[in-house]
Amino acid sequence: MSYRIRAGGLELLTAAEVLRVEPWGPNAVRVRASAGTLDPTAPGALESPAPAAPVTLSASEDGSARLVNGRLAVEASRDGRLTFRHAASGRLLLAERDPRSHHAGPRVLAAGGRAQQSFDAYDGERLHGLGQHLHGRLDQKGCVVDLVQSNTVAAVPFLHSSRGYGLLWNNPATGRVELGADATRWTADAGGRIDYWITAGDTPAQILDAYTEATGRPPLLPEWASGFWQSKLRYRMQDELLTVARQYKDRGLPLSVIVCDFFHWQRMGDWRFEPAEWPDPQAMTRELARLGVRLAVSVWPTVEPGSDTYDELRAAGHLVEDADSGLLTLPWPSRHGGDATTRPMAYYDATHPGARAALWQRLNTNYYSAGVSCFWLDACEPDLPPAVAERAVYAAGPAAAVANLYPLEHARAVADGLRAAGEDRPLSLIRSAWAGSQRHGALLWSGDIPTTFDSLARQIRAGLNVAMSGIPWWNTDIGGFAGGDPDDPDYRELLVRWFQYGTFSPVMRLHGDREPNYPAFSTDMTGGPNEVWSYGDEAYGILREHLLLRERLRPYLHRLSDDAHRTGAPPMRPLFFDFPEDPDAWDVDDQFLLGPDVLVAPVYEAGARTRRVYLPSGTDWLDPATKAVRTGGTTLDAEAPLERIPVFVREGSEAASLLS
Repeated sequence: MSYRIRAGGLELLTAAEVLRVEPWGPNAVRVRASAGTLDPTAPGALESPAPAAPVTLSASEDGSARLVNGRLAVEASRDGRLTFRHAASGRLLLAERDPRSHHAGPRVLAAGGRAQQSFDAYDGERLHGLGQHLHGRLDQKGCVVDLVQSNTVAAVPFLHSSRGYGLLWNNPATGRVELGADATRWTADAGGRIDYWITAGDTPAQILDAYTEATGRPPLLPEWASGFWQSKLRYRMQDELLTVARQYKDRGLPLSVIVCDFFHWQRMGDWRFEPAEWPDPQAMTRELARLGVRLAVSVWPTVEPGSDTYDELRAAGHLVEDADSGLLTLPWPSRHGGDATTRPMAYYDATHPGARAALWQRLNTNYYSAGVSCFWLDACEPDLPPAVAERAVYAAGPAAAVANLYPLEHARAVADGLRAAGEDRPLSLIRSAWAGSQRHGALLWSGDIPTTFDSLARQIRAGLNVAMSGIPWWNTDIGGFAGGDPDDPDYRELLVRWFQYGTFSPVMRLHGDREPNYPAFSTDMTGGPNEVWSYGDEAYGILREHLLLRERLRPYLHRLSDDAHRTGAPPMRPLFFDFPEDPDAWDVDDQFLLGPDVLVAPVYEAGARTRRVYLPSGTDWLDPATKAVRTGGTTLDAEAPLERIPVFVREGSEAASLLS
């Protein structure tokens, strides 16, 4: 067996597989393998490759080969194993490995389309990314992570390694990645192919730059989106929503966005306001605009028989099919027939270009023309029990082979529509994401999370892994989603601490199903009060000061938006992102940097009034609350009264004036 140099890459043909290794952007290669032919139309996240640096290709008489592209060198052995090194130093980054004894090669292309790819594992390696998972860990070494979308989980198959590489598993099949002590193994449940992309970088910033160049840069954040978002489950009528917005104005409180949640429609799939409760959407958005507020509107992918769109979508083949026959359906509450009624609901097929166009046509006619340009794409995994989700048949293929495409293509439907309408900064609040979602303006949030301090702690790590997955815009339901009594002193403390964390998050949004609430899921459900004045006078004073602080931070956030758009650098990031040479920075998983200059240490324990803070080395840090300057590379017990959490800024940076 020997490699041949073909079309700028390396190819190896054996009886078992076709293997191709080719440069894919600067400092990166794409690796594909199949038991048959390589399908150039197979779905994935990679865009057309940017020009690479001069590439060196060589094939040896012993059957081995070598490819060098910028910082990345690939050594290909005659038995089909690939080893990846830093080109300049020769340092080993990653090597493929045989998955088991007596198996020829590191790839398994099994019956039924299942595929596996195995790599060596390394002691001390730290692994980040993989989207959003609430296991409470930043370093995911040792974890087994399912590559399946669900509420609170966004499976993004991109892995950042402390060894100096980033790897994208470029396959939308359901599956898993096992980050073991002896091996790393990626598995696709179907599709019958291996497809991964790997880049070398001397810093985390270089790795994310390469990844977002390959999968798409995020658009600039709209200027209105950097302020405070007010939401609850749910404002049920136009007058109720406007009353809240007016009260923010009357109190002198900054408000950028107010959110209209679900069941503002008559039937799922109408994708419009129910006129008895929302009689004049245009007048509503005009008044909100005078108040300096945007309206965001909930959109679900669920389609109910009898809705405005059901017959049209079904006739055109734009609904998800069921492998067992007919359409894939799930019972959901329906406003048609009374509160206790549930009806089988179908799902529009986001993987079908015609379905995406049909969705946008309705959103354009019923919302955008009325002044709504921000959409909340809820339940877009789509929200299905596993046994049902596995039966889905999409236009792009069966669920096992393509299911992870759904949230990516759903965000694309809205982004394409907004761009066609003249909006060059599309942004959609979305509950799930896949590789490349950032290029469609995905603002990911962490789903229906508990209202506990433990939940808050998990968000900190989850948000940092989202950042290391190439998605810069992320947020949580401040205070958590499921419950929370505004009159409970313990919950008020949690709400304050979460609000402080949210002040320094990429997007700041208050949401939740507060008590007293409806215990059952129904079309009448609505939670208790969830405005900043709902939590008593002491909390209100603290929340008000943080709203004003957020306003001061907005110019800084806009500069970070420009960085993310140009280089993929996430606004919220782990300490090691800016301090990769500081070994202690890699150990910190409960602090973060907002841009290069602001260090934030959230408080996530009940009753805590101090917390340990590590200040990265290489710079001095100013405490804006005390004006004390601290030397980097030190750990201290920082004061954390209920009124504030520990925040430090680089000495001499522009950010110091924003927090004083």
